[in-house]
Amino acid sequence: MPSLTELVCELGLAGQLVGRTGFCVHPTAMVRRIPKLGGTKDVNLAKLRALEPTHVILNMDENRMETARALAKFVPNVIITHPLAPLDNLALYRQFGAAFGREREAEALCARFQSAYDAIATERFAPRRVLYLIWKDPWMTVARDTYISRTLRLFGLQTLPEVASERYPRLDKLNMHGVDLVLLSSEPFRFGEKHLAEVAALSGKPALLVDGEMTSWYGPRAIAGLTYLDGFARRCST
Repeated sequence: MPSLTELVCELGLAGQLVGRTGFCVHPTAMVRRIPKLGGTKDVNLAKLRALEPTHVILNMDENRMETARALAKFVPNVIITHPLAPLDNLALYRQFGAAFGREREAEALCARFQSAYDAIATERFAPRRVLYLIWKDPWMTVARDTYISRTLRLFGLQTLPEVASERYPRLDKLNMHGVDLVLLSSEPFRFGEKHLAEVAALSGKPALLVDGEMTSWYGPRAIAGLTYLDGFARRCST
């Protein structure tokens, strides 16, 4: 889980990491030496077992239940995470601090996050109803009970649809009813400049690229994300 790998490094534990996914790319200099063990959905269990880890970190949104069950058979400590809103980062930092004996470092992160959060909590942002796209072919978006949606909401960016049966709904077409703006995330699908004109033509709405790491990553990057989205939301309202 990329954001959690970064959190482990932020707590001073990079030297104890024995494996990561191919998506765990930050901090670059630290993770480059760590073996890749597949992706979040296709962990190479044989390679992981051979490394004899004492702990493995999973996320309920990103990893499969069958993976968790398989790992629990040979890893002594399976750490499950599921942040659903920005303030959940505080509990996440403390969960890792307690698990790895890094309580002091965790509290320092909490202080940094709280300071950044407090700085934007009293601000007022112009409300915008947005369609946040995370995938193409098929088009996919986010439901309102996701970390991404709740993070955007802090900045007046209300995601659509209002109600969804899945956390990451597929869209047969780009339904623009009530949408002010389409946001194209840089991950997991790497939307880029070439997609802006396509989406704008299909939707008839303005479209902007948004840094997906700043909207969806918890851990230390969530602190930078608050500052990034503060500026981003202001650009959206001009």
